[in-house]
Amino acid sequence: MNLKKYWIPTIKLGTLLTAATTALTGACHKIPEKQYKPWTFAYVADIQVGSPRSFRFAPSWNENWETAKKQIIETNPEFLLIGGDLSRDGSIHKWELESIKNDLDRLPFPYHVIAGNMDTGNKHTKIDGARKDRKDTDLNVTSAQLQQFESVFGPLWWSFVHKNLRVSGFCDMLLGSNLPLEKELWQWLEDQKQQSQTEHHIWLMHYALFADSLNEPAWDITNLDHYLEWYFTIDHSSKDKMMDIFLATHTNRVITGHIHCRKDFTAQGIAFDLAPATCFSQWDERWPDGDPTLGFYKYDVYPDKIEKTFIPLEKLSTAKGYGPGGHPLPEQRDYSIAWEKDE
Repeated sequence: MNLKKYWIPTIKLGTLLTAATTALTGACHKIPEKQYKPWTFAYVADIQVGSPRSFRFAPSWNENWETAKKQIIETNPEFLLIGGDLSRDGSIHKWELESIKNDLDRLPFPYHVIAGNMDTGNKHTKIDGARKDRKDTDLNVTSAQLQQFESVFGPLWWSFVHKNLRVSGFCDMLLGSNLPLEKELWQWLEDQKQQSQTEHHIWLMHYALFADSLNEPAWDITNLDHYLEWYFTIDHSSKDKMMDIFLATHTNRVITGHIHCRKDFTAQGIAFDLAPATCFSQWDERWPDGDPTLGFYKYDVYPDKIEKTFIPLEKLSTAKGYGPGGHPLPEQRDYSIAWEKDE
């Protein structure tokens, strides 16, 4: 068993000190209400910062991240959670992961990240789907991609306690993959049932647990009418097992990215926050109350509740870039058009 998977990810010294403090306090997380001061953390996902060295580049997404970063700093959070897709093509270019990490390291507070499919590769499928513009079996996440992400950002799953809140996150592209690490991940998820309880517990995933409800059918990748539902959610075979984990770990809230559209659900007493992106929006037509506005979340933590505030980007970049969108086939990656060439 790879014991480093059980480490708490500590990007900065402040995070390490927080983890050490909470370890010393053990299960004594409940603070007398009269002494309690509400505190704040921030959440952002799908920033997809790219590079002009690549076969494609969207400078507006980078500029939107700079706007979001400034606004996040202004909220003065105690830490930042990042729900995946930090890079546009980190699954291909390690230097994109390294670049965004260097940027995040300059934040004035700790941050904690989970991987997104653009950082590591997509969830697994044994067959190609109905979309003719991509070859899904070639997009499956690989062990090498996971190791690459881990070499830059640290463990692929983690859990930590800050004051009266436990936060747990993991790389859900592994679910149903049959990769060697998947067995370790499921063991770690089961082990979380034995962790000490806090007043609040939130989980981070990249893919959504469901598109409409826990009772929705298994989506068929070969049916064009089902394709996006398949693409944006974890597979049916993992959904019930994950819901069991959430209920057994006294989860209050699950925050997910990937869809780039803001939508709220509640299932069995758990809030499911489908988060906005900062790069571009999509799929807002899926729900009558889906909101495509770009931005991030601010969460204020109290003894008996967590209040969520959506903060839209105060300005949107219109800078033009180049190259294909989506998940282009390898033969469509033309590095000769890159604005910056490797020497």
